[in-house]
Amino acid sequence: MKNQLFFLHFAGGSSFSFDFLKNKLNNSITSIALELPGRGKRMDEKLIKLKEEAIDDYCRQIIKLRNGNPFVIYGHSMGATLGLSVVARLEKMGHFPEQLVVSGNAGPGVRKKKNFMTYLLGDSEFKEELRELGGVPEEVLKNNELYDFFAPIIRADFECLEKDPFLEKGIVINTPIYALMGTEEETCSEIENWKIFTDSDFRYNVLKGNHFFIYPHSDQIAMILNKSFSAKKRDLLTI
Repeated sequence: MKNQLFFLHFAGGSSFSFDFLKNKLNNSITSIALELPGRGKRMDEKLIKLKEEAIDDYCRQIIKLRNGNPFVIYGHSMGATLGLSVVARLEKMGHFPEQLVVSGNAGPGVRKKKNFMTYLLGDSEFKEELRELGGVPEEVLKNNELYDFFAPIIRADFECLEKDPFLEKGIVINTPIYALMGTEEETCSEIENWKIFTDSDFRYNVLKGNHFFIYPHSDQIAMILNKSFSAKKRDLLTI
C-alpha cells in the first residue's frame, strides 16, 4: 500500500481543486482530494456552515480512507485553517500525520485589515472580494447563471470560517507544520504565527504571487509534499 496525501480545499473548492498537483507527486503517494458537502461529487448534500461540522466531516472521511501507511495533510486557505483542527482531532484518536502543510493562510488568530463578514456582503461587493483574492474565473463572476450556482457554495465556506474565527485558540499539535504563502498576500509577513500551533518542527516559505500562488509554483509545492513523508526525520526540503 502507498503513503497517503489528503488534500483539503479552499473556500469554493472541491475534490478537483488540486488536480494540477497530482501528476507531479511520487509514485509512492496516493493523493486523495477530499471535499465538503454541497459541491463536486457531493452536490446533493447540504452545505456546511459551521466549522465544527466541517472538521467532523473531514475527520470521518480520513478515518474511513486510512490504509495504515504514513500520511500527510495539505490544506490551502480555508483548508489550512480546518487542517489544523483536523490534525488535532486525529491525534487524539491515535492517528499522527507525518506533516501538516498549509498555504495561503498566516494561521488562526491573524486578522486582516478589512473588518467585515465576507459572507454577508451584497453580490457586487462579494464579487470584488473574490476578484481580489483571485482563483475564481472572471467568466463565473460575469455570468449570472454560473455565479448564482457557485456563490452559495463560496458564501457557505466563508460563513463556516467567519462565524467562529478563532476556534483554534490553544491548539498545539505534535505534527510538524510547513507553511507557505504568496508575497502579495496581506498577512504574509505574519506567516511565522503558525509556529505556535505545533510543538514539533516548523518550516515556512514565501513564494512570489497572490493568494493563489500555488498554481505557478506547482513544481515547488509538489517537491515539498513529496518530501513531507520524511518530515519527522527532519529531512524537510528547503527552497
